[in-house]
Amino acid sequence: MDDDCVFCRIIAGTEPASVIHEDALCIAFMTLRPIRPGAFIVIPREHIDHFTDLPDDLATHLLRVGQHFGRRLLTVTEAARIGYVVHGFGVPHAHLNVVPQHDTLDIISARFVITEDGSPFRVTETAIEITSRDQLDAMARALAAVPLPL
Repeated sequence: MDDDCVFCRIIAGTEPASVIHEDALCIAFMTLRPIRPGAFIVIPREHIDHFTDLPDDLATHLLRVGQHFGRRLLTVTEAARIGYVVHGFGVPHAHLNVVPQHDTLDIISARFVITEDGSPFRVTETAIEITSRDQLDAMARALAAVPLPL
């Protein structure tokens, strides 16, 4: 565990999270600042910085958990698609982002966005509002209603 890592603190129970699933290898919880309601993250319990450093069996397990609850997310949110993103920035703890997509702009490469005035495109952390814990908990309960078959 890395005390400076917010994900490690969530795993330790010292930081709040709206948990969808947890097992011996990973934990899945709601994103605090979701692109769309229902977005969640799957992380390994072990502090590993880069997703590419995960052992193959652990990476497979995270993807399996993301896939299972991603299917449920389709039903709960009526999303057109589910997107999976591993971008490696943000929190230095490997994580799989699972995002309900309602249109093509829900997951984009910002470097290809051209603004009308030619200014650089930037999204600050505060551009996406924090979702209330009550809303996150309700979505976590809805997603967790279909447990992962083992």
